[in-house]
Amino acid sequence: MAETHVLFVEDDDVIREATQLALERDGFAVTAMPDGLSGLEAFRADRPDIAGISVCRAGTAGDSRSRGIRDAATGPVNLLSAPPDSIDVVLGLEAGADDYVTKPFDGSVLVARIRAVLRRFGHAGGAAGGDAGRDEGPDGGVLVFGELEVDTDGMEVRRGGAPVALTPTEMRLLLEFSSAPGTVLSRDKLLERVWDYGWGGDTRVVDVHVQRLRTKIGQDRIETVRGFGYKLKG
Repeated sequence: MAETHVLFVEDDDVIREATQLALERDGFAVTAMPDGLSGLEAFRADRPDIAGISVCRAGTAGDSRSRGIRDAATGPVNLLSAPPDSIDVVLGLEAGADDYVTKPFDGSVLVARIRAVLRRFGHAGGAAGGDAGRDEGPDGGVLVFGELEVDTDGMEVRRGGAPVALTPTEMRLLLEFSSAPGTVLSRDKLLERVWDYGWGGDTRVVDVHVQRLRTKIGQDRIETVRGFGYKLKG
């Protein structure tokens, strides 16, 4: 089986070299770049399976690096962020990142999160140590919710007859909602089902992706149930 190719963007030389070594020890092929511009060029040239982007400056790094690579990507994008209260986390997720890891991080934690994201995208590189055979969503068919149509066989979504472009993470999130319309799904449950977290994670990941999904399928289609979670209106 071919090695999983990781693009890693980090401007700190020590962190970049140490992380590259840790990922290579776990069997990943790694391209490490010192800044967003070179990282974007490498991404376009090499088309890695997953990109890890370090966030360095509030309001700029998380947004511009992630958005540039996210726009070019068909695979997952992870952020490696400063402390968890950093505005860069939200900015990066809003720009299209699929997940994030907080610095300082242990190499094994980073590898586990990368594999979890790869499993969500159906990539063979995420199989180690995971439950890649887990149910990916509802049975096949076209589900209709007002003007929203969800084709669970073709993995396509239409709103008012027009196609809606969703990232794989957004699609998985919508599949969870559409498999149980009217049922409240907690943030922890969505983290477990969509992000493959069998342990606690930052629920901001869920909140930001729900908001991104709302902008594409209709702001009133997913309802917030305060203190409990979210539900899809049938």
